[in-house]
Order: sequence, then structure tokens, then C-alpha cells
Amino acid sequence: MAIHERLQPYVITDGRRFRLKDHDPADPGWTKSKAEAREHLKRDVEEIGELQAKLFAQDQWGVLLIFQAMDAAGKDGVIKHVMSGIDPQGCHVTAFKAPSQEELDHDFLWRTTKALPERGRIGIFNRSYYEETLVVRVHPELLAKEKLPPQVVSGRIWKERYEDINAFERHTARSGFAIRKFFLNVSRAEQRRRFLERIATPEKNWKFSLRDVEERARWRDYMAAYEDTIRHTSSPHAPWVVVPADDKLDARVLVAAVVLDALKAIRPAFPNQDEAKRRDLLKARRMLEQEGRGRIKS
Repeated sequence: MAIHERLQPYVITDGRRFRLKDHDPADPGWTKSKAEAREHLKRDVEEIGELQAKLFAQDQWGVLLIFQAMDAAGKDGVIKHVMSGIDPQGCHVTAFKAPSQEELDHDFLWRTTKALPERGRIGIFNRSYYEETLVVRVHPELLAKEKLPPQVVSGRIWKERYEDINAFERHTARSGFAIRKFFLNVSRAEQRRRFLERIATPEKNWKFSLRDVEERARWRDYMAAYEDTIRHTSSPHAPWVVVPADDKLDARVLVAAVVLDALKAIRPAFPNQDEAKRRDLLKARRMLEQEGRGRIKS
């Protein structure tokens, strides 16, 4: 079965009928065993690396990968494992925390626009401008800190944010950037288990914050915000991928498959050399061969 066919149940290109309850966080994916999943991931990571090298050399297309999730859903691990096979110079990860004072003095897309990847590179957003329709929506008091004129804050504020994001992503796609957006869909029970593991494991204590547990009280609000966001911002050129995240390995397999599928759709290739370049290559080869035969002294 072709990759894109396997991905169809998880990829949302038209969100009008999207319902989060139709997506099981414990969906086992298409691999039959852990061994098969690890082998599948290994192959895809290697092929991603090969295609990324061509993407970098061609210097025409760029790729933007956006990761959103509740705490402990495994974003960092997915990024680390799926991107483990690529050249670091061709990839850049930006993690967006709470906005700084400078960022609050600009529009909500400003800080992410600055971090967009260059052509030939893969840019990764660990959280993104979607925080505006997720965290800010669940915590409306954060909207007041954005210094917006009262006249522009209406009952349509979230629909207007969706419109702005859709226009921005359409522009980005038209500029030659492939966009894939991942929601790592972890269950509330699995999040609780991972939180307890972080508390019980000294090496993981640094990952834990009391605020993470306090946010669990707003779980339903967050799920409603994710559902509404995915419903209003899914498109063929910037699809959402709802990743079952209760099993970390299965999540990594799916994300790798989506990234590979996106790169294959671009079909990057090493650039063809013109006649002048080919002459230079032949001349360089002759010089190096002569040097090897001792005809050129250093």
C-alpha cells in the first residue's frame, strides 16, 4: 500500500466534518510489532536524510513542520528521532515559549514569520502561531496582554485569527514551502502516567512543572480549542495530521511517514550542471589526476 493511502485516516485536508473524538490516541497504526515499527522508522529516517540532501542542494523548495500538543505528548522525542538522519545545516528547530515583551509589541504572526526556514531547508516549529487559538483561547486573560486596540477585539476574534492563519499559510505555500502540521493526540490517562513517571524519575524532574498539572483541569477546553482550530485551518496545502500519541514509537513512525511523503511530493533532485560547470569539473579532475602522478608540485 502506498504511503499516502496509509496516511489518509490521519491527514485532515478539509476540516468541515472533523471531530476529535473520531481519532483514537491509542490507535496502533499500521505496523504489526515493535520490531517492524523500529525497522520502518529506520528506513524512513534514512530516506528523509537522502531527500533532504537533495532539497538543500536544489535550493528551491522549503519545508515547514509545525508541532502542537498537550504537555508530555512527546513532541521533543518525535523531532529528535525523525530528524536524526539529516544534515544539521539543512534543518532548524525553533521552540516558542511565552511571548516576550518585544513580541507582544508586534502582531501575533511576527515572531514565527522571522523563524521561517530558508529555501532548501526544513524548518521545525515546536509550538507556533497556533498558540494564539489554543492557549490564548483557553486563557482569554492573555489576550489582554497583546495590547490590541479595543476596536479590533470582537466576538469574531478567533474566526479572524483562523482567517489570518489561513491567508498566511496560503501565501507561504504559494512561495514554495511545503507545510505539514502535527497534533500529537495524547489521552488524558496517558498524560497522567507520563507526569507520574517524570516525578518518580530524578533525571526527568526538570521536565515537570506544577503548572502542567494545573492545566489538566482545562482539558476539555483545550480539546475543544484543538478541534475548532483543526476544523478551521485544515487545507490541502497545509494539512493537519492527527497523530495517535499514546505510543511514542507509533507516533514517530507516523510522523516520519508524513515527512517522507511531503518530501517525495516535492521530488527534490540534485541540480543539473551547465556546460561551463562541466568543463570546470573536467579541468579540476585532470589537475588532480596529474597531481597524483607527481606532475604538479605543491
